[in-house]
Amino acid sequence: MPNKNFRISALQLFSVFLITFSITVAQEKSDIDVLASWMTGSFSSSEQAAIDSDYFDIRLEMVRIWPWLTDGYWLYIEQAAAETKDKPYRQRVYHLINEGNEIIKSVVYELPDPMKYAGEYKSLNPLSSLKPADLISREECSVYLKRMSDEVFEGSTLEKNCKSSLRGAVYATSEVRIMQDKLISWDRGFNDKGEQVWGATKGGYVFKKLE
Repeated sequence: MPNKNFRISALQLFSVFLITFSITVAQEKSDIDVLASWMTGSFSSSEQAAIDSDYFDIRLEMVRIWPWLTDGYWLYIEQAAAETKDKPYRQRVYHLINEGNEIIKSVVYELPDPMKYAGEYKSLNPLSSLKPADLISREECSVYLKRMSDEVFEGSTLEKNCKSSLRGAVYATSEVRIMQDKLISWDRGFNDKGEQVWGATKGGYVFKKLE
């Protein structure tokens, strides 16, 4: 019959195993929560613009919407020049979902009549008059992200999947690095010869988190 000390040691060892396993599972499940938290807030590229005239002072606002939905995180995004924040040149909805194999997919949507919703990031319940079915899917422009370390997520669109007609482009690409205090976003458009026709040429925009 096992002695009392052996039983206690075995129980303690099993308890440590359960705790360690639970923490590991919780960490794996929390990547999407961490990513959503890091993406949410107000961002500015003013520091980059101040030292390199090839970059503009751009403001980026990202807020969570529809928190009652349980199919991932929904975020509303506005991007505008600092001097014309009330006239965003890009408005999108991102839907963050676990894709499997440690990949988080950010599905992209456009808004119907987007300027009608300009400034909605300041609302207590942004886009409360809309629902997912009202959005215009740009799933081919989805960004696939992976946590590379405790400090950073990295991701991009897939090859030439994201179609674009802006300034003679036929497709666009997005590459992103997301950290707790900043994100780096490099969006570019290419023509049918593979030549870049829009977007930054040196590298991505560096958006520092303001809040």
